[in-house]
Amino acid sequence: MSEPEASAPLCPSAQPDWDGAVVVGVVGGTVEKPRITPLERPLPVTDELLRLAEPVTPSEVFRFAAPCLCEGCGHFEGSTCNLAAKIVRMVRPAGDALPACDIRPRCRWFRQEGRDACLRCPLVVTADAHPSPEILVAADPATPVPAAVD
Repeated sequence: MSEPEASAPLCPSAQPDWDGAVVVGVVGGTVEKPRITPLERPLPVTDELLRLAEPVTPSEVFRFAAPCLCEGCGHFEGSTCNLAAKIVRMVRPAGDALPACDIRPRCRWFRQEGRDACLRCPLVVTADAHPSPEILVAADPATPVPAAVD
């Protein structure tokens, strides 16, 4: 990765075909309550790795991170990731303990929302066949960001 890329914020909910994408977690849990288990270190996206997900899509099995698309993403407005803001305001935390995360120093969500984003991150499955109502609404780019509650 070049130096500018190395410092660019990472989207922790990227697609595997984005430039610079890496695998940062594996989907576990149950169909009704999936959870992301973070990898100790990100893995480069390779054709071989993507084939491990067959017959489903890679985003149903893996969690990807990649340099944030900023204005190229429907969730981004001004300098804000609205998806991160909505996840924090609309989804209950997965727990009280900060999950292990190798990308936290570069994560767009952490930089913007801090610890609150990290506590919800294990609940965000990019291609969830049965998302919770809260995740479904938060993931819709047309849903407005609720006001922050103090």
